Amino acid sequence: MRQDHLITATQLSRDDIEAVLDRARAVADDPAAYADRHAGRVLALCFFEPSTRTRMSFDSAAKRLGMNTIDMGDVDSSSVSKGESLSDTVRVIEGYADALVLRHPSEGAATLAGERVDVPVVNAGDGAGQHPSQTLLDLHTIREDHGLDDLTIGIMGDLKYGRTVHSLAAALTEFDANQHFISPESLRLPRSVRFDLHETGAQIREHEELEPVLDELDVLYVTRIQKERFPDENEYHRVAGEYRIDAETLDAAADDLTVMHPLPRVDEIAPDVDETDHARYFEQAHNGIPVRMALLDTLLKNANPDGDEGTEVDR
Repeated sequence: MRQDHLITATQLSRDDIEAVLDRARAVADDPAAYADRHAGRVLALCFFEPSTRTRMSFDSAAKRLGMNTIDMGDVDSSSVSKGESLSDTVRVIEGYADALVLRHPSEGAATLAGERVDVPVVNAGDGAGQHPSQTLLDLHTIREDHGLDDLTIGIMGDLKYGRTVHSLAAALTEFDANQHFISPESLRLPRSVRFDLHETGAQIREHEELEPVLDELDVLYVTRIQKERFPDENEYHRVAGEYRIDAETLDAAADDLTVMHPLPRVDEIAPDVDETDHARYFEQAHNGIPVRMALLDTLLKNANPDGDEGTEVDR
């Protein structure tokens, strides 16, 4: 994998992750020190699927680094609607920008884009594949509360189609973490993901109920049942509404349990959880700013090693 792209969480070593998270902590502590670090550079936002948090946080992160942003806009009003291929689209946009953030409904789209262009590419979600920048902000949130070693985490909900789950599970194999996966049978981790985790020697267990493991957890990472990922709407309706938590559910949890969610939520976390000390999902979303600032800084430096701006992750 090219060092100036971020396509999948599996390309990140422990050192890579810790370097970006250390930089994110420094950014959060003193954001003014990073203002205008990449003035004059341009970030292209290429979103072929809807996005609020990811699109806006990359936009904000870039501008806080002094960059300008350009946005492909709605797919229906772009040349994609005329039949232009992804390959052609990114090769054209490459000429307008110094880095590119891509979200696409097809798994593998970011890999293709990375093979076609010479500017850094960040995968902002490729179908049911990966979402590595989300993973970095998830890890930042966990690290600030609990650290990343000697950690027990439960990941609950849509594990089959949840790209945030696939990326987070892969990244956690770089640390001393026990992973519990809680889902209905029909939404278990894909066999390929389970195989990859087992190959790393990861400590994982699968469950259909939360209750037996809740009191063991340091972190509960909840995901929504994603209707847009289901090829069969009948299958969606069979499982929608399952695996919902509320404040009463958490009475059995440890006092320092952290509840996370990549958002958006539907009804899998009741609003009364927001008022508990466990809730971290809004803070988690806000962490997208320093983490994505640190990531862009790193990738731009890796792409321009002779420049005098940015920072570098040892690889």
